Amino acid sequence: MNSYTATEKVGKTFLDITEGWGNAWIFLFKTVGAILKPPFRFHLFVYQLMQIGAKSTLVIALIGLFTGAVLAVQAVYTLSKFGATAFTGSAVALSLIRELGPVLTALMVIGRAGSAITAEVGIMKITEQIDALRSMAVDPMKYLMAPRLLAGFVAMPLLNAIFIAIGIFGGYVVGVGLLGLSSGTFISEMESAVGRVDIYSGFIKSCVFGLIFGWVSCYKGFTCGFGAVGVNRATTQSVVTASVAVLVVDYFLTSILTRVFFD
Repeated sequence: MNSYTATEKVGKTFLDITEGWGNAWIFLFKTVGAILKPPFRFHLFVYQLMQIGAKSTLVIALIGLFTGAVLAVQAVYTLSKFGATAFTGSAVALSLIRELGPVLTALMVIGRAGSAITAEVGIMKITEQIDALRSMAVDPMKYLMAPRLLAGFVAMPLLNAIFIAIGIFGGYVVGVGLLGLSSGTFISEMESAVGRVDIYSGFIKSCVFGLIFGWVSCYKGFTCGFGAVGVNRATTQSVVTASVAVLVVDYFLTSILTRVFFD
């Protein structure tokens, strides 16, 4: 009896996971279809772009500044053992452009804006505002989900660019101003080391992470349980799921893009 119960639980868990994945992909396809289907409510997209992008700029700039500064300190300390401190600029820039910029930007935006989107959509669901939209012949996928998904997809690369630019500035200030590196060497080595493929790699990653951010945040809010407990659980799951997804997808993207661009 116990073995049957355990088998039953494993089977139910597997079916629940499979059903959840299927519903999530259906949700994504419906949202993308809603983006492409007229009418286009541009003002909703601009509002969400402000909420997700403009209001995240300060925290992104702050994190980028100190990330670049820390990278410069660590690079000088490590490279000095090999007599290669001249490559500090290239180390800072490549680390930010290829990896740390897209990943840290995504994690910060997920924590700040993703939780807010999930809570907002979840509250609209439990207070039956989404049902009210349907009763007025307004498609909630078009009115609520599409602007948020599209805004996340557009805002993430822009925030990533701000993160990288300010991060390189922070590394320059610490490396040149505090640690005594040559300004010309820092800039010239960075320019010679960074190529278009590095920028393309970071841009592709940030676009994919923006899609994950909007997808998970909207889906968790749209499928949350009832009551304050349901919204709380959905918000927590949204942040955790999106953050883990970003880190997992980052590994596969790094492997694929390295093979495509650098082989």
